[in-house]
Amino acid sequence: MTLKKELRKTVAVSLLSVVFGFILGAVIMLVFGYDPIAGYTSMIRSSLGTTRTIGETVSQATPLILTALGFSVANSAGFFNIGLSGQALCGWVASVWVALAFNSLPAIVLIPLAIFVGALAGAFAAAIPGVLRAYFGTSEVIVTIMLNYIFLYLSTYIVHNSMAKSMLSSKDSTIQVGSHASLRISALSDWTMNSSINGGIIIACIALFLMWFVMKKTTLGFEIRSVGLNPFASDYAGISSKRTIIVSMILSGALAGLAGVVQGLGTYQNFFVQGGSLSIGFDGMAVSLLGAGSAVGIFFSAILFSILKVGGLGMPLDAGVPFELVNIVIASIIFFVGVNYLIRLLLTRKKRREIVAQVDSQSREDGQNKQEGGIL
Repeated sequence: MTLKKELRKTVAVSLLSVVFGFILGAVIMLVFGYDPIAGYTSMIRSSLGTTRTIGETVSQATPLILTALGFSVANSAGFFNIGLSGQALCGWVASVWVALAFNSLPAIVLIPLAIFVGALAGAFAAAIPGVLRAYFGTSEVIVTIMLNYIFLYLSTYIVHNSMAKSMLSSKDSTIQVGSHASLRISALSDWTMNSSINGGIIIACIALFLMWFVMKKTTLGFEIRSVGLNPFASDYAGISSKRTIIVSMILSGALAGLAGVVQGLGTYQNFFVQGGSLSIGFDGMAVSLLGAGSAVGIFFSAILFSILKVGGLGMPLDAGVPFELVNIVIASIIFFVGVNYLIRLLLTRKKRREIVAQVDSQSREDGQNKQEGGIL
C-alpha cells in the first residue's frame, strides 16, 4: 500500500469515527426523547454562532493542541504518556508563580521567562518516567499515572504552604497575574467581544509547525520514529535508544507544560487548587489519536473537541438536551477512535469484496471470450 493510500485510509477512519460517534449520540438522544437535530444545531450555534463563541472555541482548543502534540511525540517513540495532566499542571503552577514572584520585570522579559519556566517544569516532570524507562525498564504508563497524583497534591501544597501570602487572593487561589505577564492580546479580545482567546493560539501554531519540522525534517525526528518502530534495530544501527527515549519524553513534557502555561497566563490568568487531574491531558490524548498524530489532523481534531465542549454548554438551554449526553457523544467518538481497528477491518473487507467482484467479472468475460473462440 502506498503512502498516499495509507493517508487516505487514516483520514477515512478518523472521519468515520466522528460520524459514528455523532450517530450513536443521536440514537441515545432519540431513545431518551430528545431531538438530535435541534441538539446538534444548538451545539453549532453555541460554539460558532458569534465572534465571542468562536473566540471561546479557539481558546478551548489551544491547550488541547499542545497536549495532543506532546502525546504524539511520545507515541512516535513508542510510549504512552498518560502523565500529560500532571505535566501541564506543573507548567501552570510554575508559570504563574514566576509571573507573580518577578512582577516588577518588564513584559518583554517576564513573559518569555514565565513561558520558559513553565515548559521546563513540564519537561522535568516528563523526564522522570523517561529516565526510569530508559535505564530501569519501568512501565511509563504506571509511573506517569502515579506522578499525576503526586503533582496534583504537590500543587495544592505549594499554594497552601509555599507561595507568599501576597500572591494569594484566597486560601485556594492566587491573585491574577499582571497585564504585562498576561498572554491576552487586546486586539483578539476586542474582535471576539472579550472572549478568553489569547496569544496561546500563536504559541500552539508555532509548536505545530516546529514539531512537524523536527519530526519530518531532522535527524532527531528520524531517530524518535526509528526507536518507536524498533528500539533494538535502532541500537544496532547506532542510535542510542536510551537517549532518544529521554529526549522524546522531555519534548512531550515541555509541550504539555506549555499547555499549562496557556491555562495560567492566558485563559484563567491565575492558579487555583484543582480537585482532580486536568481534563486537557486526557482530552489531548484523544485529540492526538483522532488526528492520527499529524499536525493538520491534531489542529482540526482539537477544534472539533472544542466545538463539542463549548457547544455542549448551550444544548441544555437551547434544546433541552442534558450536558451529560454531550459527554456521551465525546466518549463515543473516543470509543470509535479506540476501536479504529474494526473500522479499518470493515474498510479492508469492503475493498476486498470489490476486488473479488472485479476478478469474478473479469473471469466471466474471459470465459465467454474463450467460448467464442478466444480473446479478440
